[in-house]
Amino acid sequence: MLIAYLDCFSGISGDMLLGALFDAGADVSHVERSLQSLGVEPISLRLRRVRKQGLTATDVEVRCATSHAHRNLADIRQLIQEAGLPLRVTSLALQAFEAIADAEAKVHGLPREAIHFHEIGALDSIADIVGCLLALEQLGVARVEASPLPLSAGRLTMAHGSYPLPAPATMELLRGIPCYGVEADMELVTPTGAALLKVLASRFGPMPHLVPMAIGYGAGKATREGVPNVLRVVLGHAAALPGGIEQDSVTVLEAQVDDMLPEHFSRLSELLAESEALDYFFTPVQMKKGRPGTLVTVLAPCASTPELTSLLLSHTSTLGVRHSTCTRSVLPRRVVTVATPWGAVRVKVGLVPGRAPKLAPEYEDCRSLSAQWGIPIDIVYREACRAATEVT
Repeated sequence: MLIAYLDCFSGISGDMLLGALFDAGADVSHVERSLQSLGVEPISLRLRRVRKQGLTATDVEVRCATSHAHRNLADIRQLIQEAGLPLRVTSLALQAFEAIADAEAKVHGLPREAIHFHEIGALDSIADIVGCLLALEQLGVARVEASPLPLSAGRLTMAHGSYPLPAPATMELLRGIPCYGVEADMELVTPTGAALLKVLASRFGPMPHLVPMAIGYGAGKATREGVPNVLRVVLGHAAALPGGIEQDSVTVLEAQVDDMLPEHFSRLSELLAESEALDYFFTPVQMKKGRPGTLVTVLAPCASTPELTSLLLSHTSTLGVRHSTCTRSVLPRRVVTVATPWGAVRVKVGLVPGRAPKLAPEYEDCRSLSAQWGIPIDIVYREACRAATEVT
């Protein structure tokens, strides 16, 4: 599995990411040809090598005749949906522009369909976003992860006037993404960069366990004093242990409570089951002064840490939540859907080197069929395992 890690030590924009992907080996001619399908005006990409604080990087300029036309969300949807792009590129591009529209709508107090994009609605900005998605698709990237983002102070002149940095819409897009402040009177994270991260990145944190295969640097247009204004992309394969076992990172959140009504744990369990938590459990513990309590432990994707921290602080009596990042080893896995006499059941298949796969039928599927047909859940479970054995 090919992973792209975005090292945003000097921020991110659409053209910086596009330049870094080309620098790492993406096919420029393929992306340029695919962009023509947007069907508005001819689009060309001009690449040049530049130096930023002694570091060589690729600068990308999108050239098109109508680069400053203003569009609304419906216009952009039509452009993308009629372009005949790969399905994943189309889906992610629409998600990115819908995220931008939602952010602008929140800032301006308007419905998102009423938002008129200014700089972001220009064809060059559309080409930046779609071009990045095409480059990732062409490279065969299966997962994108990123570092926390540096945010600067200062002001930025936009279509509506002078705004504080980061731009208000950018701040809305960065909800739930780890950030930190830096001394830099310039825009480090643009709305296009933030929107791409919003729809692409599955985790924010240190570089995952991977074997680097290609490294690319994309240049920003401005010069940042003392720091190369570039984005670094590291392309690599997930570092595997013997037998194809993979490694990734998860967040472990913990909170101890000793003053919460027992029945409230039932509601907490429901909320965690509906969340993006990978797993959760409650452990009886003996706390200070001899008081019995409960340790609430949640395993979560790193990107979901803010939301799950808020959930625990809101729905338990704790005053604080600990969280740490752990590395875990996982079997390669896939999900198959099998037919049983009572209906379809999804089954997780864990691939174990040198032996039969591990099979885990989806509990909710088995429970639903058990209730519908009035048969023991164990019978559904065993039949799903038997059917999965035949197709794995």
